[in-house]
Amino acid sequence: MTPPAVQAPARPLLAGRAAVVVVYTAAMCMNGLDSTIVNPALFSIAEDFGRPVSAANAVETAFLVGLALGLPAAGWLGDRYGVKRVFLGSLAAFTLASALCAAAPGLGALSAARAVQGVAGGLLTPVGMTLLFRAFAPHERAGLGRVLIVPTALMPALGPPLGGFLTEHLSWHWLFLVNVPIGAAAVVIGLTGLRGAEEEPPAGRFDTTGFLLATPGLGLLTYALGFGPAHGWTSPGVALGGLLGLALLGAAVRHQLRTAEPLVDIRLLADRTFGAASWLALLTSAGLMGALFVLPLLYQAARGASALDAGLSVFPEAIGLMAASQVVDRLLPRLGPRRLALPGLLLAALVLAALGFAENPWAVRVLMFAVGLILGTAVLTVQIAGFADVPGPAMGRAMGLFTILRTLGGALGIAATAALLGALGDDTGAGPYRLALGLTAALVAAGALLALRLPAEAPGPPPED
Repeated sequence: MTPPAVQAPARPLLAGRAAVVVVYTAAMCMNGLDSTIVNPALFSIAEDFGRPVSAANAVETAFLVGLALGLPAAGWLGDRYGVKRVFLGSLAAFTLASALCAAAPGLGALSAARAVQGVAGGLLTPVGMTLLFRAFAPHERAGLGRVLIVPTALMPALGPPLGGFLTEHLSWHWLFLVNVPIGAAAVVIGLTGLRGAEEEPPAGRFDTTGFLLATPGLGLLTYALGFGPAHGWTSPGVALGGLLGLALLGAAVRHQLRTAEPLVDIRLLADRTFGAASWLALLTSAGLMGALFVLPLLYQAARGASALDAGLSVFPEAIGLMAASQVVDRLLPRLGPRRLALPGLLLAALVLAALGFAENPWAVRVLMFAVGLILGTAVLTVQIAGFADVPGPAMGRAMGLFTILRTLGGALGIAATAALLGALGDDTGAGPYRLALGLTAALVAAGALLALRLPAEAPGPPPED
């Protein structure tokens, strides 16, 4: 009797590194889009729920604070439960929260669901980058620029126009519904195609003290930096949140340096290359986000441009960032991190300063494209070089720390430029805005000193046995 044929198990449509790239890109695109897509819809959301627009700002507050709350524990969770499980769990939570946002019966429920979205998004970014960087060797990561740049540059830039279009022609509910099929498909691909690490690094004991200090500290500081410009730095909520956040973060840093198993391993910053790359990420993020905050104000308040024209003048920066991924792929192996990042940072600082003196709208757009291309090349180079020597077991903690500094840098850049504009008074001329753009240029130029610590040679393939 002939035994029945054994049916081969079905192969996943995407497996291994292809699945990593697809799932990572889908998740990060959702996360990047949701950071900006809701802004144009706040008026409609407030109107639907019969609440003032100021109350609808809680929708964005909840997302930003949730994002900050998810970051500190991301590295430990990835080590403890595996980056695949944490990433897909966070992606599923983000997708479910998107559905709950779309179905929210009131502003409170919508804000709560946005907070869940934020926490899941705070986990997705560092854990997803860990998954991606573990799948590709250091010498292969230059080619990842085109993957990294889509969710980090293009999606946030597309958020406002897409949000306005969906709100005007459908309803604000669609801002969140668009995530559901994409997120569900990404989870399915991830479950069938992603492979867990053969051996996850030991997670160690959970640092409860560090968690109770760092998580609320980061959340309070993010709240204060984000809403200080709008509500006033001396308003009780902003002032108390900022001071308490700084105190908690100071205590958290002291604790992290003393404990044997820290939640966020700040001692990683002692590494020459990773430390330089992390502080560079803070400075470049501060410079870029500060410029993106100041430029629309300059062209509306001082130049008399419409909101649409101001938005269109900023958008070419995202196109420049897309082009930067191609530049890094070709030039990083030839020039090395130091020779590519150092002149890029100095040239980007000059372009940022020049923006304050550009009168013609097309000149502004050309300069913004140059900011995206030049600064984007430097930023991608720094990120790839910074993790070249980070061992796989430490990747999760390192990525969490890097993401925290980059996120804080963006908030600090906006807060610093807003504070400078506020200190200069109600002058409607271009002078205050030029000084604010000069501040962003100085922040980027300061990074050139750190770029000297980057390695001269690009990461090479491992030696053959």
